[in-house]
Amino acid sequence: MRSLSLKTALLTCACMIAAPASAETLKDALWQAYTSNPQLEAARAQLRATDENVPIQRSSGLPSLTTSSTLTEFLKSSSTSFTSPERQLSANVDLGVPIYSGGSVRNGIRAAENRVEAGRADLRGSESALFSQVVAAYMDVIRNEAVVGLSSNNVDVLVINLEATTDRFEIGDLTRTDVAQSASRLALARSDFRSAQANLVSARENYIALVGSAPDDLQPPPPLPGLPTSPDDAVNVALEYNPDLIAARERAEASGYEIEVAGAGRQPRLEAFASGGYQNYLGTLDSIPGTASASQTSTSAQAGLRLSLPIFQGGRVSAQQRQAQAQSSAALEQVIGTERNVIAQVRAAYSSWRAANAIIASTQAAVDAAELSLEGVRAENSIGNRQILDVLNAEQELLAARVQLVTARRNEYVAGFTLLAAMGRAEARDLGLDSEGPLYDPVANYDRSRDILLDWQSDPDPVATSTRTVDIPAQDGEVSPD
Repeated sequence: MRSLSLKTALLTCACMIAAPASAETLKDALWQAYTSNPQLEAARAQLRATDENVPIQRSSGLPSLTTSSTLTEFLKSSSTSFTSPERQLSANVDLGVPIYSGGSVRNGIRAAENRVEAGRADLRGSESALFSQVVAAYMDVIRNEAVVGLSSNNVDVLVINLEATTDRFEIGDLTRTDVAQSASRLALARSDFRSAQANLVSARENYIALVGSAPDDLQPPPPLPGLPTSPDDAVNVALEYNPDLIAARERAEASGYEIEVAGAGRQPRLEAFASGGYQNYLGTLDSIPGTASASQTSTSAQAGLRLSLPIFQGGRVSAQQRQAQAQSSAALEQVIGTERNVIAQVRAAYSSWRAANAIIASTQAAVDAAELSLEGVRAENSIGNRQILDVLNAEQELLAARVQLVTARRNEYVAGFTLLAAMGRAEARDLGLDSEGPLYDPVANYDRSRDILLDWQSDPDPVATSTRTVDIPAQDGEVSPD
């Protein structure tokens, strides 16, 4: 039953949707969302920002080179000085090379790298969550189009039924009550039809918000690959591959390194340094009377080692380390909390998926039975053994069963995809989107940024790359008849 499409099943409901040449598949929708959704683009940009924490931390352990220059005007000279200059130009160059910093640089880099890994897992989670939303929106459109078709067909049937009832009333075969009952059911059917159209408009607009384009004859989705055979199998896969759980573990590991970074504040610092200076009095330095002309320039150079050892810092370092320890404790607890949520989510999704499969089987049986029941009631009504109300009730039961079947198929597919997403098996490569084009590589930006040492190298000014939907016309609740 899972391989049957929603629209194929609707052939028995006389509401098959037309299939023009511009049909759209679920893979098309997922690829378009993957390449143009603003939430996913924002998540990628946020990861690129996280990547930069590694070179930022590494810069603390690299040499630093600074220069400065000063132009000084001496407005008033000492009355006892015979050589006071009027102005002075000086320039200095300072080089510092960190040698030992208590492990703060090394542990800071490790913590940043772990947070990059956590960011990559977060991006996977954002991607998987978006795909789950797209699948639900895709199936919502298909379901609501089917419900509109069923509701429209029901209105047509009730119109014919009212006409027939009116004709029989005019020849005295039925009563005015029968006509009123038929008219009432037709009015309710028209109301349900309008509600179904409104739901379809909402589903189509939600699809546009996620995918970036209007749905165009959505085709039946393909069977879901890799669904587990038991909840325990699903949980075991999720514990290894769920992106939220991976991110929580990476953050917990990073917090352990950050404890060492905080504690390094009490360690000694050793730095090699070198500096050079240049002074020029710009011809304003007078010589002592009776001596040769004074030199107007001078240079200097120094080099050495600088050792600093903190003795007392008012308890700041110990407070920072205790703070980092508390944050690490919180991160460890969050790992367990995330693990609990993942297990519960996987088990619930598995149960929903299995239940939806069972509901499809029972609802299909209900549809078959309701069709036979309606056929029999109509035959019995034609010979006077059944009232018009019995026919109306049988038609209503068949409509409700068909709508429930369409809904059950939608719920089964969405629950299955939700299960795969919770297992960490519903990302671009898992869904075969790499056949549509190159996938986003989060490692490429990291490899590029960590090798940049120049202070003047930056990326181009940011521009939005996702697709706007302002020019897409407002959707309606119409479906194309077959």
